[in-house]
Amino acid sequence: MSVFQTIPKEYGIPKLLTISNQFVSFPTQSPLNVRTPKYVSTYHLSWSFLLTIAHILLTENDNNIADEDQVEIMREVVEYFESGYSGILGFTQMKPGWVELTQKANAGTSLKLSDPCVEETVSSWLQEERDMALILSRELGLLVHSGYRKFKNDLSSRVKYEKKELVSKRQLESTLQIDGAASPLQIRACFDRKNIEMSSALAPPQDKKTRGQMSWIRNQLRQAERKNRKLFGVLAPDIMVEIHLKFVKDPLRLHVDELDSAIESIGSHEIKSFSILYFKYLGRKFESRKGVVAIIEKMLIDYYQGILQHLKCWEKPAPQLIKKNEESEST
Repeated sequence: MSVFQTIPKEYGIPKLLTISNQFVSFPTQSPLNVRTPKYVSTYHLSWSFLLTIAHILLTENDNNIADEDQVEIMREVVEYFESGYSGILGFTQMKPGWVELTQKANAGTSLKLSDPCVEETVSSWLQEERDMALILSRELGLLVHSGYRKFKNDLSSRVKYEKKELVSKRQLESTLQIDGAASPLQIRACFDRKNIEMSSALAPPQDKKTRGQMSWIRNQLRQAERKNRKLFGVLAPDIMVEIHLKFVKDPLRLHVDELDSAIESIGSHEIKSFSILYFKYLGRKFESRKGVVAIIEKMLIDYYQGILQHLKCWEKPAPQLIKKNEESEST
């Protein structure tokens, strides 16, 4: 019997918490494959998560620490956590299976759920997913959520789900939920094309026709450009707009400079949604275990800072008073 079975039984402990450099999307998921008594609940926190919470507590928001002495103590804790002496690590590189799987996907080799490289690739991606959420959390001063709630208490089921997605579609996808943002942020790794894609979906204004809806999405991007012309100029060559049409399987994908000519391509179809897409073809860099992590995390900050934080959802206007007929008012 392991300590996870004997100690809770001996001391009547109903909950066990583990802390390490390993990442999980929810504290109720455990990266350890251990058995515990049924009455014992297991939880896990990464050191990076604790560092992120410390940053949020020190950021100006509704969760500030009230006691000034505790604030200074927390600053000392953060300084130590961020030093090289603490041993706290973010996610820095993919496992070796990432390279093997990328090569197989590009060679057209069939993938199997039992392939070790599939397991290692999914494991790497899920840890990078959580690391991205924590990085963005520290930049924003609020907790960014990742993962799917249906797998909140079952990490193994999430892994099985992602393995099936990877084998069938040759890609992996994650979603980051950011309070106050116009849209969740989706990140996709396409192994057969060696692309990394980031996107945000917006519903078009329902009080406008097609031409007005296209002007609306174009103005969203112009607003982002006005806010930070230098960064937008860097991102612009790799920014596309996907137009999802009702009853049409594949979206219409256009570069930002082609939006003015999109009306003819849309024709009589009704626009269902827009997606602002930022993508990069990495080529051989996709196979770099450390390099791909660094690229993804830079893309994340650039996309949020240059695009997503400036996007606005359409809001239905307030109903207008019905104007009475002047003739009926005079009678």
